[in-house]
Amino acid sequence: MASADILTPRTPEGKEGLAALLARPERAVVALDFDGTLAPIVPDPEQARAHPGAVPALARLAPKVASIIVVTGRPAGVAVRYGGFAGVPGLDHLVVLGHYGAERWDAHSGEVRAPGAHPGVTAVRAELPGHLDRIGAWHGTWIEDKGGRAVAVHTRRTEDPDAAFEALRGPLTELADAHGLMIEPGRYVLELRPPGMDKGVALAAYLRETKAGSVLYAGDDLGDLAAFAAVVALREEGLPGLLVASAGAAETPPDLLDQADLSVPGPEGVVSVLNALADALD
Repeated sequence: MASADILTPRTPEGKEGLAALLARPERAVVALDFDGTLAPIVPDPEQARAHPGAVPALARLAPKVASIIVVTGRPAGVAVRYGGFAGVPGLDHLVVLGHYGAERWDAHSGEVRAPGAHPGVTAVRAELPGHLDRIGAWHGTWIEDKGGRAVAVHTRRTEDPDAAFEALRGPLTELADAHGLMIEPGRYVLELRPPGMDKGVALAAYLRETKAGSVLYAGDDLGDLAAFAAVVALREEGLPGLLVASAGAAETPPDLLDQADLSVPGPEGVVSVLNALADALD
């Protein structure tokens, strides 16, 4: 897709958000999900890596805007590693908000700030293998330990990922409730984590902290709906915003596509948006 053609929001709000970003880039925050947005979705999340064009595009754009942040459910350090973000010239002020904002990595220090393990997550981590075994959910499912702040169960490798996902939703919700946790559904994944943090909370807090003048948020999955909602709410308070859907697969939630001001074909399209913004600001 041509650089000049991709920056064409379909809504008045999106056009206003883009215009504000281009007019005052020094006050603009560009916020991005990781999996499915900067990195292609793969069967094994441990093999996910940023699109080859992502880091060069981010390094081009970052010096021209107030800040670039990555907002992800992954541990911050994992996103940094899988993204290849550390030590990149031009990304000196990149921020990664991991575990939905519970962790924070700043490029200038190279350090991750994180709270200790949540007791509910510790308990669920111990109980989950036996719980899945008792309900007959082992074949094809697997557990991802997210470092003391969350545990996720994936169904992508099962014979019928959709059926397995729906079959697990009820039992895992009960397990989460028993330990004071919540369920965050995603693309063939159910994540058990503490309540009170989501991508919307993390994004809104960062935008207020930095006194942003505009925001672009790009995401691809159910977990990004909270960030979309936060941008919509902030628009009502007068902060211009542009919502981008990374629509690289038929699995992209319809609600996300409906709310997006601009839809692009997966991480490759997101890279094109980043480069188009850098071109426009040259």
